[in-house]
Amino acid sequence: MKRAFTLNLSTCLVAVVIVSAGPHTLHAQGQPPPDHPAITIRGQTYTPRSILARNMGTPEDQSTAFPPHKIIGNIYYVGTRTLTSFLVTTPQGAILINSTYERNVPVIQKSVEQLGFKFSDIKIVLGNHAHGDHQEGDALVKQLTGAQVMAMAEDVPALEAIKPGGKAHPIDRILHDGDRVTLGGTTLVAHLTPGHTRGATTWTMKAQDAGKTYDVMFGCSLRAPEKLTPQNVDEFNRSFALVRALPCDVQLGDHAAQYNMQAKYAKLRSGGPNPFIDPDNCKLEAEISETMFRAILAEQGARQP
Repeated sequence: MKRAFTLNLSTCLVAVVIVSAGPHTLHAQGQPPPDHPAITIRGQTYTPRSILARNMGTPEDQSTAFPPHKIIGNIYYVGTRTLTSFLVTTPQGAILINSTYERNVPVIQKSVEQLGFKFSDIKIVLGNHAHGDHQEGDALVKQLTGAQVMAMAEDVPALEAIKPGGKAHPIDRILHDGDRVTLGGTTLVAHLTPGHTRGATTWTMKAQDAGKTYDVMFGCSLRAPEKLTPQNVDEFNRSFALVRALPCDVQLGDHAAQYNMQAKYAKLRSGGPNPFIDPDNCKLEAEISETMFRAILAEQGARQP
């Protein structure tokens, strides 16, 4: 059976197709998520499986450096092909957002140095959410740099459970929704956007570039689980509304595909306007995530007796 409906999100009509695929069960650890429901947004079709594959890529993608580059202002990319890591530089040191896997810390360090900065100048470590592919390396970065690790309160229990090689996960400052992290004249604002994890955090800041000021949003994954609880639903509803309301000229994300990094980098190298300044597509990833969330919720409701 196939049912189709449309969702009118903030900026466009989105076609959604829900495919009935029989009884729904949670996938086993390490197994791919189901290939349903399917949604179509701006001519592109997504399923839970395809979104996860798009985000993670191959094991090689997750650990291979992508060419480090300036994004805008004092924001630089120092991550891998699929797992993002951002360096925000200031006169008083640097902020690292997302240490990714511990094995990637030397990769990040090399990228930082290729850009002409010192890894030891990192003073603050932040993250988008408490999963190993984004914050497992926090302890090693702190060990190498002495940086202060800061995290949203709701993610502290999950972070404390991430112990690569038995190392305790350092947390030097516990943050709350709306808290500000300031270094060398640059301020990042922490926005609690729960759902993917309890303390999932979207970061915003102002970037100065060529005499203009831009709103930058370091988006956090809003990918829904296969089975939604009432708490999940409340969290995601809150998060989607908040993200839609945030001002944004430059959208980044905790996975490179969430903001089409590779295509934008290719355009950056060819010259012309900065492709990362893209307000028209700033909320596209949130639209994809919300549409999938609504489709999963509708499919789950259809299975209820």
